[in-house]
Amino acid sequence: MSVNPEIEGRVFPPTTPYLVGREKIREFSRAVLASNPVNFDVEAARAAGHADLVAPPTFAVVVQELTLHQLLAEPDAGIDFARVVHGEQRFSFSRPIVAGDELTATLTIASVKLLGGHSMVTAESSIVDAAGAHVVTATSTLVVRGDA
Repeated sequence: MSVNPEIEGRVFPPTTPYLVGREKIREFSRAVLASNPVNFDVEAARAAGHADLVAPPTFAVVVQELTLHQLLAEPDAGIDFARVVHGEQRFSFSRPIVAGDELTATLTIASVKLLGGHSMVTAESSIVDAAGAHVVTATSTLVVRGDA
């Protein structure tokens, strides 16, 4: 089975809200070896002008993952997760993610390209806060390996 090129342009329903917690930010920060005090210390974050702890930029993948589950569960997408390799990741921020944010993501399949028996699926997850204001767009390119 190969990736269905007709999923290009498909927009999935918004995810359920994800509440960003202080401990999740601290855990993620430790995992990625972040060293900025704004990732660990509320007072340092506030002194830097933020409402609460600031998540490292790559924390957005935690929320984006919810949208990618939608894509991988889509029966007509034709994506076999066992054949997926992560090709590229980009972020475009309007503002940092902070503890207390309630974030919702909407996935759009930006492109599907067939290259030499393999497929490249570019997925854009637009992440907004509880007021509907844009926070970040996370863009992933997934390479789906074809048959050997």
